[in-house]
Amino acid sequence: MSQAENSQPKDQLEHVESIGVEQPQAPDVAANPVPKGDQAIQLIEIAGGSITLTPENNKRVLRKIDLRLLPILLSIYFLQQLDKSTLSYASVFGLVEKAHLHGSMYSWLGSVVYVAQLVFQPLVAYLLVRVPLGKFMAVSVLLWGIALSCMTAAETFAGLMVCRLFLGIFEAGIAPAFIAVTQIWYRRREQPVRLGSWYAMNGVVNMFGSLITYGLGHIKSSILEPYQIIFLFFGLITVGISGAVLVFMPDSPITAKFLDDEDKLVAIERLRMNQQGIESHEWKWEHVKEACLDLKSWLWFSLMVSISIPSGGITTFGPLIVESFGFSSLNTILLNVPFGVVQLIATMGGAWLATALGKKAPVLALLCIPPIAGCIMLLKIPHDDAHKGPLLVGYYIISVYPGITPLIYSWSAGNTAGETKKKVTTGILLVGQCVGNIIGPTLYTTEEKPLYRRGLTADLALFCVLVALIGLNAAYLFFLNKKHEKQRVAMGKEAKIVDYSMHAVGAIIEDKEGLPVQQVVQDNAFKDLTDMKNEDFVYVY
Repeated sequence: MSQAENSQPKDQLEHVESIGVEQPQAPDVAANPVPKGDQAIQLIEIAGGSITLTPENNKRVLRKIDLRLLPILLSIYFLQQLDKSTLSYASVFGLVEKAHLHGSMYSWLGSVVYVAQLVFQPLVAYLLVRVPLGKFMAVSVLLWGIALSCMTAAETFAGLMVCRLFLGIFEAGIAPAFIAVTQIWYRRREQPVRLGSWYAMNGVVNMFGSLITYGLGHIKSSILEPYQIIFLFFGLITVGISGAVLVFMPDSPITAKFLDDEDKLVAIERLRMNQQGIESHEWKWEHVKEACLDLKSWLWFSLMVSISIPSGGITTFGPLIVESFGFSSLNTILLNVPFGVVQLIATMGGAWLATALGKKAPVLALLCIPPIAGCIMLLKIPHDDAHKGPLLVGYYIISVYPGITPLIYSWSAGNTAGETKKKVTTGILLVGQCVGNIIGPTLYTTEEKPLYRRGLTADLALFCVLVALIGLNAAYLFFLNKKHEKQRVAMGKEAKIVDYSMHAVGAIIEDKEGLPVQQVVQDNAFKDLTDMKNEDFVYVY
């Protein structure tokens, strides 16, 4: 958690629900120029100073933000996961046979999306700094919808590969953009649940996507195969949604039209104690260097590789694994619904628990245990009619794993500062995810049906590796907090500071005389400093 609990005795901590803490006046920009810096500090200067953040105005503005952003984010991510899942749905409706897929062809149709995303992550990181965020997302949705629609006409492995390649290119920026949205709109305390909410669309897709696909699979057409109807239906819906994203998705709190001038200042003050900045369109190569040399970046990378290999394999081969238990094609689709329910509960439950504890490492380790048990069950239980039930239980237990990825997202997002560094670190994180998702499906082949022993054994080992990596990362973040404490002491500051970004608004600390301690330390929040360069930054483990 933050260092708040260590900064004062517990009996001095009290929650005040109606007292806002006065923020410092806007800095003298002439005396402390911030050329091409964070635009938040420029807005504060224009307004003549910052605004008092109270529980009341914080709740009001947070509600406005949630009502505008979450429906858009949830819709986009639902469609992205649904569009990627169309391949696995199509596999049980004749795609493998009609397109004459054999050997590793089907596996590579799953992996090529992530090859494209891996290659394009550097460009995505640059564009997310330089291009308005809302417009970037709208164009991405439009282009991937077109790519999916074109899969309707693809009848060979080569045609499908080309369409899947472009699908990966145009989807490459969605997850990084969503992480950026979470960083520039939400306090660190709020980030796990918001990240978890859009990532939980994986579970919703497995629930409702399966039901929709079940219905589409019953359509009789003399022109289109059932799997072609699936591609066309979801592709055209995605194209339509892109228009709504263009109209309603704001670029940042600073330019958002749905917030008035006062609300914009409140939105900025909400994020002050994140010490991460909000928006700067300046690309800084020193941030790139620090991100690449930061051990944290490669720990995030390793965590994402370790979870994405199982995720990629199970996402692509999940319906085929269930079908191998002895179920029909249509029943296989229906039996994917409980898989989605477990995903949804695990994702939102993990996010809620991480918020309640203020720590992510123990929750992540806890989420690794059920998939370990599920893999063992599928490897040990005989695959025959008498054991269909236990095999399904093992498969459903494995489906807890989607709760891990969004917590890694939020762990990284909450521990990185500096506009360019945030985007580059997210890029490294997503490269790790792409590498894992490329490798994952290749560990499974249709020839290994029904046991899929190689893939499940690899997944079991990687869930165990994840637990070790989580512990290592938590230890390193603890070390970095101690290092910043020494830096603050050397600069004449208090060693312990309160991380209010992890507190409910209204929570204050009283000093020995019973007076409220100022929430804001030295105003480094909007100077576009990296977490390593900002001695006031508190790492959350």
